[in-house]
Amino acid sequence: MTLEFFASASKNTESALCDELRELGFQSVRLNRGGIPFRGDWSEGWRACLESRIAQRIMVLMGRGKATNADELYREVQAVDWGLYLTAEKTLSVQCVTVGSQLNHSGFVALRAKDAIVDQIRERWGDRPSIDRDDADVRVFVYLANDKLKIYLDLSGQPLHLRGYRAESGEAPLRENLAAAMLRMSGWDRQSPLIDPMCGSGTIAIEAAQWAQGLAPGLARPTFGFQRWASFDEDSENQLRLMKGELRGAARGQRPSVIARDVDGEVLDIARGNARKAGVRLSFKEQSVFDLQADGPVMTLVSNPPYGKRLAATPDFLDRMGAVFRKLHGWRIALLAGSRAIEEAMKVKPANRIPIPNGDLPCDLLIYEID
Repeated sequence: MTLEFFASASKNTESALCDELRELGFQSVRLNRGGIPFRGDWSEGWRACLESRIAQRIMVLMGRGKATNADELYREVQAVDWGLYLTAEKTLSVQCVTVGSQLNHSGFVALRAKDAIVDQIRERWGDRPSIDRDDADVRVFVYLANDKLKIYLDLSGQPLHLRGYRAESGEAPLRENLAAAMLRMSGWDRQSPLIDPMCGSGTIAIEAAQWAQGLAPGLARPTFGFQRWASFDEDSENQLRLMKGELRGAARGQRPSVIARDVDGEVLDIARGNARKAGVRLSFKEQSVFDLQADGPVMTLVSNPPYGKRLAATPDFLDRMGAVFRKLHGWRIALLAGSRAIEEAMKVKPANRIPIPNGDLPCDLLIYEID
């Protein structure tokens, strides 16, 4: 049975996610705003949860139709056989996005869709599932655009950036899937050395090492949403176990040097613990970014420099950082800039600028080729 999946993406990371899914061998992958559709059987949805570094969520299309009013919406949602995934003992959440439609209140659309699902389950089982907005067993997403309805079931459960390896974070943690997108968009070849001289809790360096090894990022997660569905039985569990074993076996032993530096020794200890849990070995050293030298091998530098409140105590930090980076001749440098001051401190025009949000904060990924 061929299904249509949708891998959601952070804004302006869609092309990186599209490249990733094609490289991983998924079928019918096409570039799309907001995320990347692809096709396959159920196991391909599971594999995407395990292997995608950049996706926020993996969802499967359960139904589509037209919904110009509440009754049409109710009928379309009820046309899906929810009993395959949901029982009265399970918990449910329904979220909605509505754009340019007659039904323009997302809360009402979500409520009406929820009614259609729980009414179907109550009729079948004599009782209804409970609603859990934070940690539901079954998560449904309703997308209504110009009165055209798409109904999705979320395979991920918790967002995919929660890999399971980051027990602790530094002061300003970077989401893992954004770090992975930065690495791919930086142009790093996964062969040459890579350094993050302001590594914090180690997210960029850990994601780089896992990517270079081909170590699937979802292997450390304890569970995914699809494992909590009514349809996920013992045979499914065995199939998933075999898939995980194959992915572990496919990981490469050889890897380039990935270097993690930070001036804060306590934060560096956190990064070491996260790296151990992630199953990667990094070169750690307590060192200031100002001590970075260009007398060794040419490297790719990917980092999330401090900005905003993180700069309050050191107002000249960025100017000094920019002066160091401009001396790294032959290096490629990719910086996540949450402030225009970072670009101003570099004093050279970036080869590329990609607007990408870091949570609610608008940022730019600035990519430099240092001559």
